[in-house]
Amino acid sequence: MLKRVFSTGLLAGLVAGLALAILQHFITVPLILTAEVYETAAEAAATPAVHDHGAGDHHHDHAAQDQPKEWSPADGLERTLSTSVATIVTAIGFALILLAAMLLAGEEITPMRALAWAACGFAATGLATGLGLAPELPGSAGAALESRQIWWIATAFATALGLYLMFRATPLWARLGGLVLVLLPHAIGAPHAHNYVSTAPAELAAQFTASSLVVHAALWVIVGVSVGYFWMRMGSPAEMEASR
Repeated sequence: MLKRVFSTGLLAGLVAGLALAILQHFITVPLILTAEVYETAAEAAATPAVHDHGAGDHHHDHAAQDQPKEWSPADGLERTLSTSVATIVTAIGFALILLAAMLLAGEEITPMRALAWAACGFAATGLATGLGLAPELPGSAGAALESRQIWWIATAFATALGLYLMFRATPLWARLGGLVLVLLPHAIGAPHAHNYVSTAPAELAAQFTASSLVVHAALWVIVGVSVGYFWMRMGSPAEMEASR
């Protein structure tokens, strides 16, 4: 069973990750690169010109230049490969989570049923989280990374559990509890910066948010169908025949 689970998750995640990497390359990456041009221009405009005002100023300039910079992949092939690997790893993680959830719920794993569960996964990790923390371009001001990560994870988990209770639970109180779980993160509110600042034009930011949600939805669709397909393919002949 474990071999079947991991094999299905790896294959489904690999297929979905590769497909998503291609979509990102043509849909969201160009928007990010354009936003980085605006961000660089804004930083250059905000940086004062260096003038010779004495030894003190020179010491400050050298100290700033000597500060170590965080590593980031170089533009071009290195950046594309780094992004693609991260995307594939994320897709594999989503596929394994989807499989685990369906197995724990005793759900029959077929492409159509897995797709239905994947739709709930998109609602939890795309729609619900995006409602509070929309995908942002470089140059956008945001709250502390740790607080945003905590809110995102809590919102995704609460929404997933809430949807499960609303659709699968029998008692009315459990369904109402599920609705409360779905609404609770938004009642608390997502962490945001005090001032909404972005170096990119509003039209570019809006296009990126919409494009990111579409790409995220495509990820879940491919993950769901692939999980159902590979799970059936790796079953015994009797299981494959019974699932038809």
